[in-house]
Amino acid sequence: MKTYKLKVAGLERDLPICPVNEHLDIAAFVIFGDVELTVACARELIKKMPPHDIMITAESKGIPLIHEMARQTGENQYILARKEPKLYMKDVFTVEVNSITTDHRQSLCIDGKDREAMRGKRVVIIDDVISTGESLRALEQLVEAAGGEIVARMAILAEGDASDREDIITLAPLPLFLK
Repeated sequence: MKTYKLKVAGLERDLPICPVNEHLDIAAFVIFGDVELTVACARELIKKMPPHDIMITAESKGIPLIHEMARQTGENQYILARKEPKLYMKDVFTVEVNSITTDHRQSLCIDGKDREAMRGKRVVIIDDVISTGESLRALEQLVEAAGGEIVARMAILAEGDASDREDIITLAPLPLFLK
């Protein structure tokens, strides 16, 4: 299997190269189960994080990252935008998203309690990898609809063209592999 050697947050990882379609491969970056990488990346992103009131991520690989960032900063709350409404959610707000790593449209939703937690607050959007920016746009829509002020967009890696964006704070670029 072909791999890509990634250097991020003082660590190295060999990422498997995976096909997205007949024209594109990506290096699969997965922090699930890699505690050392999650802790190191959270520590380095926190160093770049502006003053804020609350963080939000999508139900994805950003979950362990945002949890570790909250733990390291002593924050007792963060918001998770779910892929579908859950029974406990009330006054649900939903937006649609297309992600490069998912073969179908998905939804992201928050409930009224999360909306209230963001209203008038400085919000940091957290993700593991930003590529097409679709998930980021969906999170931005959720924050804006809730009346929150986005003060930063942060990810461990920016993939492809996203690495040229100046509105995203990242730790390293991640190339795309065109066939």
